[in-house]
Amino acid sequence: MSHARRLREQLAAPGPIVAPGCFDGLTALLIEQAGFGCAYLSGASIAFTRLGRPDIGLTTMTEVADVIGNIRERIEIPLIVDGDTGFGNALNVQRTVRLFERMGASAIQLEDQTLPKRCGHLDGKSLVSIGEMLGKIRAAQDARRDDDTVIIARTDAIAVAGLDVALERGNAYIESGADVLFVESPLDDAQLAAVGAAFGNRVPLLANMVEGGKTPLHSADELAALGFKLVIFPGAMLRMISRAGAEYLAALRRDGTTAGIMDRMFDFQALNGIIGTAALLAEGDQYKD
Repeated sequence: MSHARRLREQLAAPGPIVAPGCFDGLTALLIEQAGFGCAYLSGASIAFTRLGRPDIGLTTMTEVADVIGNIRERIEIPLIVDGDTGFGNALNVQRTVRLFERMGASAIQLEDQTLPKRCGHLDGKSLVSIGEMLGKIRAAQDARRDDDTVIIARTDAIAVAGLDVALERGNAYIESGADVLFVESPLDDAQLAAVGAAFGNRVPLLANMVEGGKTPLHSADELAALGFKLVIFPGAMLRMISRAGAEYLAALRRDGTTAGIMDRMFDFQALNGIIGTAALLAEGDQYKD
C-alpha cells in the first residue's frame, strides 16, 4: 500500500490525526519512532533551518523537494508537505506537485496567498482571486500521478478579509474537489467552532497549532469535537530544539564544558542507537570482499 493511500485511510478512520512538524530526516525519524502515523513538513521550519530566515517566501521549490527526498529515504509513514503557493501560477503548481509527489510527498498543501507569501501567523498577507486559486487546485489534481495523493487547499482569508470571506473561499475550494480544507489562523474559539460547523461534516478539516500564534492552542481531541480531523503542530519541534540549543550554548560558554548538561542530551551511543548506526554498518559489511 502506498504512503498516500495510508494517509487516505487515516483520514477516513475515526478519531483525529496528529501530525508533528519536521524539517529533516532526523526529526522525521523521531516522529516515526514516537509512534505517530504521519508527519508534516513545515515550510517555515525549512526556511528557519536551511536559511536562518523567516517564512516570507524565500525558499525555493527545489530546496523543499530536496528535504522531501531526504525524509522519504528515511521514513515509511505518510508525509504531508507544505507547498506554499505552489511557487507561482497554475503551471508552476503542476511542476511542484509532480516533483513533490516523485520525491515522496503523500499530501501537498497549497495556499491562496499572493507572491511572496508570508507565514500564516504573520500580518501583512494578501490573497489571489478565488478564480486563480480554483485554477491551482484543478492544476494540482490534473498533475498528480497517484490519485491517492492528497491535495490540501488552504485559505488565509481570515487575516485579510475576515471570517465570512474565509468561509466563502473554503466552500469554493471544497466544491472544486480539494481533499482536505485548511482555514488558517482562526482568531478565537468562536471562529474555530464556526469553521468546524461549516465544513466538518463535508471534508476533512485541518487545524494548525502554532505556539504563540494567532489561534488558541487546543488538544487534538478538543479540535476533533469542533469538527477538525487533522491537527498539525508544524513548528513545535524546531522551537524545542532551538531553545535547547540556546541553553546548551549558554552553558558551554559559561562552563567551558558540557559535563554539567549531560543529563539533558543523548550521548554518543544513544544518538547512534536512534539513527541505526550499527544496523547500517552491518548492512555495509555484507558487501565487503
